[in-house]
Amino acid sequence: MKNTFTSLAVAASLLAAPAAMAADKLLLKTPIAFSTSLPGLGSPIPRVAEQLDLMSGGTLKMKVYEPGKLVPPFEILESVSSGKINSGYATAGYWAGKIPAAPLFSAVPFGPEAGEYMAWLYYGNGLSLYQEMYDQAGFNVHVIPCAIIAPETSGWFANEINSADDLNGLKMRFFGLGGAVMQELGVATSLLPGGEIFAALEKGAIDATEFSMPAIDVRLGLHKLVKYNYFPGWHQQATVFELIINNDVWNGASDQHKAIIENACKASMTDSFAEGEAIQHDALIDNVENKGVIIKQWSPEMLELFRTTWEEIAVEKATDPFFKKVLDDMTTFRDGYALWKQNAFLPRK
Repeated sequence: MKNTFTSLAVAASLLAAPAAMAADKLLLKTPIAFSTSLPGLGSPIPRVAEQLDLMSGGTLKMKVYEPGKLVPPFEILESVSSGKINSGYATAGYWAGKIPAAPLFSAVPFGPEAGEYMAWLYYGNGLSLYQEMYDQAGFNVHVIPCAIIAPETSGWFANEINSADDLNGLKMRFFGLGGAVMQELGVATSLLPGGEIFAALEKGAIDATEFSMPAIDVRLGLHKLVKYNYFPGWHQQATVFELIINNDVWNGASDQHKAIIENACKASMTDSFAEGEAIQHDALIDNVENKGVIIKQWSPEMLELFRTTWEEIAVEKATDPFFKKVLDDMTTFRDGYALWKQNAFLPRK
């Protein structure tokens, strides 16, 4: 009897849902920080837009605007908060100058890989802390993780880097908390949108850069100007991207639309991770065989230098109470996860 009742309830809800949603149409006008031509960075959000339309029966739509077409990438957060636009797609690390803890929700040096990051977000305290961060900072937005990629390369250089002396004095585009590490080691860092990196390298405004994964970096043509590509991406073992929606718009949306948006973004986390993992090996082979790229691995000594420098910087940044709250929570989760990881996963060669 219970199964019959459940089946009837589900059938009734499915019949009622289109009528309920039809009276509540929503258009999300969504400027993005990364070109849709960049796989894993910009490519997930058009797929999300397609799914929103499909799952809602056309009552929920998203119009995606390429970087700079509606608002500049670094103005997305404030524009969504003020209501100038009702949504945006970027990464929280872009707001580091406004919110000290924001980079912890995009990428952390020597931090969690994609699976662990998602575990903390969805089944730890990550999501609640993520929203609390924006609320506490006074931004009128609702945040939803909407894509994630695996490790990035850790830099493109014109020459080999064998010691800290080789870094000192370089001008380099660098993202997030890893940029603070490089600054401490004598690098003059700047955070440029992807579309500006090649021109900055070409003009000599920067000497080196990091941006993303090999299949993404090749779209920017970085290999044409700097040939040494360094791994592993100690500064970004995973990178989270966010959909932010104006709080007034979010609060006024129907429960069905909220559920559709949240589940489309959760599906996008899986899809973007899979896409990124699937296309890197071909890019690496092509870079070496056809583009003259020289793949380099950081020495154990350099990796240890990056790690110890990051640990010192983390202590300094933890003077901000909310940064400390988030980092402590993430660290506690990771300490527990480490027991599982050490026992369950094969060691790396």
